[in-house]
Amino acid sequence: MISSKGPLVSVITPVYNGAAYLEECIESVLAQTYTHFDYVIVDNCSTDGTGAIAERYASKDSRIRVYHNEELLPIIANHNRAFKLISPSSKYCKVVSGDDWIYPECLARMVELAEANPSVGLVGSYQLAGGEKWYLKTYGLPYSSNVVPGHEIGRAHLLGTLDVLGNPTSSLYRADLVRRTDSFYPNPTAEADVSGCFECLKVSDFGFVHQVLSFERRHPGQITNTSVSLEAYFTSKISDLHSYGPFFLEPREREKRIEALLKEYYEKLALYAIHFRDKDFWNYTKRRLREVGVPFSGARLAKAISAKALDLLLNPKDTSERFLRRLLPD
Repeated sequence: MISSKGPLVSVITPVYNGAAYLEECIESVLAQTYTHFDYVIVDNCSTDGTGAIAERYASKDSRIRVYHNEELLPIIANHNRAFKLISPSSKYCKVVSGDDWIYPECLARMVELAEANPSVGLVGSYQLAGGEKWYLKTYGLPYSSNVVPGHEIGRAHLLGTLDVLGNPTSSLYRADLVRRTDSFYPNPTAEADVSGCFECLKVSDFGFVHQVLSFERRHPGQITNTSVSLEAYFTSKISDLHSYGPFFLEPREREKRIEALLKEYYEKLALYAIHFRDKDFWNYTKRRLREVGVPFSGARLAKAISAKALDLLLNPKDTSERFLRRLLPD
């Protein structure tokens, strides 16, 4: 094991009904080669034995503190509660989602990079993800780049040329950035972790460890699957462009990117209309578009449906295969 000397890292696991995977998650934290950490587990009124599992581990390791919410909180509110419970003396904060796990060198490699580069407030890394199939997440950052100005990363992510943000289990945050607000994840959407990264990048640089340091488990109950099924990432990207575009982008760049996302979004919606998605899907879509300041356009959807129907008519095999590849999960 690496010596316990070094800055304190507060690891947090906000969890709800995670009994099926929590033991593996906790074991991965306890197996870290970097041992100077404390560990906060916040049980969000679980009904499946999650709390008992967490308490059992806490009784054996004094670094673990378990908190039980008195009332069920929305997922982002539960994360923000966990952020507020990190140690006042910690220098870094590391999220490990209850259904994920981290490799033994995760904390060591991330802390090493952050300590060598004091301007870095957010450290990312490669992440393996999957269920039946496994794949590598994050792309676009050259291997030679391990520290990049925050403004540069923010621009690239908003413009869609880079994907290294979010994925909480693959990130490390500087604790003073976590403490500076009551809501480190600044909005209630399931994609608020990306928005939290933009907040960090406004005031600090970005570090990246070119190593697979975590695993994200994909399973039917995962909030990520809900976001994918609702195409929530489109509206979240538009929301981030409204919130952070003025800081990272020129006005024309932001407008062009929003229009490109809307075009792609309505192409998706057209296919969902052709395949008769239910009323709940359309209610969600209309509500989210209102929330991000671009109200739903029936005329635009009708135009997209007409174009898609014509494409299907003229190129049935090619079009069907192309769009099925885009819709089906990895």
